[in-house]
Amino acid sequence: MFNKKAKQPIDKRFDEKLVQTTEQGSMISIWVDRQTGVNYIYTWSAQGCTLTPLLNEKSEVIVTNVEPID
Repeated sequence: MFNKKAKQPIDKRFDEKLVQTTEQGSMISIWVDRQTGVNYIYTWSAQGCTLTPLLNEKSEVIVTNVEPID
C-alpha cells in the first residue's frame, strides 16, 4: 500500500550457547556472534541487564571458531 518492500529473511547473527537462571530470578546467558566468533555474556535481573564480551583468565576476549554465514 505504501510501497513497502517485502521483508527479507534475516540471517541469525547470534547463537545462544548457554542459559542459566538463579534462585533470585536472574538470568545469565552466553551468546556467540556468528560473524566474528566473539562470545558475549548477557545478564538480566529485575534491576536491569548488561551485555559484555566474555573474557578468559588472561582478560582476553573468548573467540569461538564459527562457520561462515552464507
